[in-house]
Amino acid sequence: MLKNYFKVAMRNIQKQKFFSIINILGLSVGMAGALFISLYIYDELNFEKFNKKGDRIYRVNLHGKLSEQEIYTTNSCPPMARALMDEIPEVEEAVRVRDMGEWIFRNGSLAFNEENVYAADSNFFNVFSFKVLHGNPKTALVEPNTMVLSSDLAIKYFGSETAALDQILNIGNNKGEYKVTGVMENSRPDSHFKFDVILSIRSIPWLNNNNWLNNTLLTYYVLRADGDPKAVDEKLEPIMARNVTPIMQQFVGKSLEEFRKEGGIYEYFSFPLNDIHLYSDFEDEPTPTGDISYIYIMTGIGLFIILLACINFMNLTTARSAGRAKEVGLRKTLGSLRQTLIAQFLAESMIYSVFAGLISLLVVYLLLPSFNSLAGKSLTFGGILEPTILFTFLGLVLIVGILAGSYPAFYLTSFKITEVLKGKLRAGMKSGAVRSVLVTFQFWISIVLIICTAIVFQQLAFIQNKNLGIDKEHILIIEDVSRLNNDVQAFKNELVSNSFVVGASFSNNTYPGTSNNTVFKTTNSDQDYLAATHFSDYDHPKTLGFKMLEGRYFSEDFPADTAVVVVNQAAVKMFGWENPLESKIINFNFEQPTEMEVIGVTEDFSFENLKINVRPLILLLTKEANTLYLRYSGEKPENVLNALQGTWDKYANGEPLQYSFLDEEYDEAFRAEQRLGQVFTVFTTVAIFIACLGLFGLSAFMAEQRTKEIGIRKVMGASVWKVTGLMSKDFLKLVVIAFLLSIYPAYYAMEQWLNSFAFRIDISYWVFAISGIVAIGIAYLTVSYQSLKAAKVNPVDSLRYE
Repeated sequence: MLKNYFKVAMRNIQKQKFFSIINILGLSVGMAGALFISLYIYDELNFEKFNKKGDRIYRVNLHGKLSEQEIYTTNSCPPMARALMDEIPEVEEAVRVRDMGEWIFRNGSLAFNEENVYAADSNFFNVFSFKVLHGNPKTALVEPNTMVLSSDLAIKYFGSETAALDQILNIGNNKGEYKVTGVMENSRPDSHFKFDVILSIRSIPWLNNNNWLNNTLLTYYVLRADGDPKAVDEKLEPIMARNVTPIMQQFVGKSLEEFRKEGGIYEYFSFPLNDIHLYSDFEDEPTPTGDISYIYIMTGIGLFIILLACINFMNLTTARSAGRAKEVGLRKTLGSLRQTLIAQFLAESMIYSVFAGLISLLVVYLLLPSFNSLAGKSLTFGGILEPTILFTFLGLVLIVGILAGSYPAFYLTSFKITEVLKGKLRAGMKSGAVRSVLVTFQFWISIVLIICTAIVFQQLAFIQNKNLGIDKEHILIIEDVSRLNNDVQAFKNELVSNSFVVGASFSNNTYPGTSNNTVFKTTNSDQDYLAATHFSDYDHPKTLGFKMLEGRYFSEDFPADTAVVVVNQAAVKMFGWENPLESKIINFNFEQPTEMEVIGVTEDFSFENLKINVRPLILLLTKEANTLYLRYSGEKPENVLNALQGTWDKYANGEPLQYSFLDEEYDEAFRAEQRLGQVFTVFTTVAIFIACLGLFGLSAFMAEQRTKEIGIRKVMGASVWKVTGLMSKDFLKLVVIAFLLSIYPAYYAMEQWLNSFAFRIDISYWVFAISGIVAIGIAYLTVSYQSLKAAKVNPVDSLRYE
């Protein structure tokens, strides 16, 4: 029976090569798109799943509110881990982790800047399941001045993994000696940690203090198998209150209870490790995270693409089903049961689906590197053999075969023999009501995707071109300049002497972001206020390009500027000042609370990213700092870098140069949205291609069905273009209906997405208009090809047998 099904199916495929190719091509493109999306979603959902204790690991986060400033941070205080283990029985183990940023590593004449340097407690490898390839994971980080290198770094500095053990590297600005006590696997792409080095946290004194208000590292704990994270949070509250109150009393003059009565918030809470990648929206995550909403979007796109491909198959199969009417009637006359005929048609659609599935695998194999580049992933073709993906693929082939073949199978076998002999089947097929609905649905999906893609790119362009309040173009960030010691100022002066250098400024902060948030008071109020604090030198406004609205910036002409501050507009609003230049604040950054006079107000500029509103900012004076901003003129960047490298080498004594471009740093904050736009573009193109493929096949069929009608019309004097318009208008009506139905859902979906930005565009009507015109234009070109082809046929050939 199955052999017979296969033979009949292959015979029909060979008989109708054109429509078979369209069916298989549409299904294979749809399956390939769905397979790409499945690989992407599987990778996103499996972040942190390699950790054996992952479902019991939680991170302690902080929620704080002071005045109107509310913060959520991933950080907690150094004594947190010990308190969890000693005082909360539900906690099995706790570990502290700190992203140390960029450090210089030296081995003799070799010196490199390593970006992914972490510090952690000695039980790090017991909590997390990263593999230690050489050395003892339990003791590797016990002693101070020890470290574990990644496999790549071990080979980079010592030639092999085993040769690295027990070797010494000089690291940091003070060139401290650290012993290599272990070699671990390279950083995993499915972890929110991206490290090449882990230092013993005991090596860093300031990470081992007992200050409960010094939230400067990450704390993770392992919950006992029978524990409840809510119980941990409840038991942590009195421990935190007991330790925070005396420190808060010392610095802000009130207890934690008094602080909360005034509307303040200070509380720690547990956050599951497995939720970090997709559900965390904290600004200070160690690495960029994903977004569960994008998973839903990708899932929807994948389902839509498969539906489009299945609709093509249904439309083309039912459109040509009249040609198989005699076959159906003959089989029924010879005694075939309806269920047997249904099985025949489903078997045929399954064969199409299997062929399409095999082609889709080839497409994925060939295009996977390009997709990885597009989506920022490291997916491998072998990932298809993962049980979840493999069963998804096999299920996809089965579901597509059944879904695509079900409607034709049940429709074709529903007619009685007498109806077939009377020609009612052919008449029924001409109505095409179901096909019209399916074509409309195809283009509805395509137009929704076109509108969404256009709005995504419009928002990204808005962000990239928005006036930040600073000029981010042509600015180099030179990091870790304190390595130059006493030559820092000479280095800056020599750079400024170059004709292409417009300005240079020291700062303790790397934009976008903020290095510190501090509590302030005004001299006429006991209210506490929270603001970001940046230190900079005299040339900061000239270099970054932000404007002063009132007063002045720090100046060498005023020696007393060490006891003054400059604030932004948001700070003026927060403090409630009418005359900011007559106001003073109390700064708690120093050993003793210090009064500081406000000498200037800057225009608000985006010192963080554009997803959040500009927060209050306090600027203080420093004459030197670890970061140097360099603004250059329209010179080519490579010429500037060559000059910079030469000047650096003169003073750096072999130290490697660390630099980045400010515009790229701001753009990086929206890398996920940029990738979303690119992915939208690709899959929108796929959806349009599949829809047009079906339209192309249907128009070819309709042209074939109306051959004699076209011949008669031409004999009666109709022009080629009139015939073309006549054949195209029915399809174009469906596209117009699809466009009208797409407007509201596309508008609603993009409004929700845009609301996640503090600075966003307003959706314009012309986006919908252009999207509709594009869709109608594409549909017209698709249909008109077949229409023109049919209209140009000599009517003598069309009517030869009449």
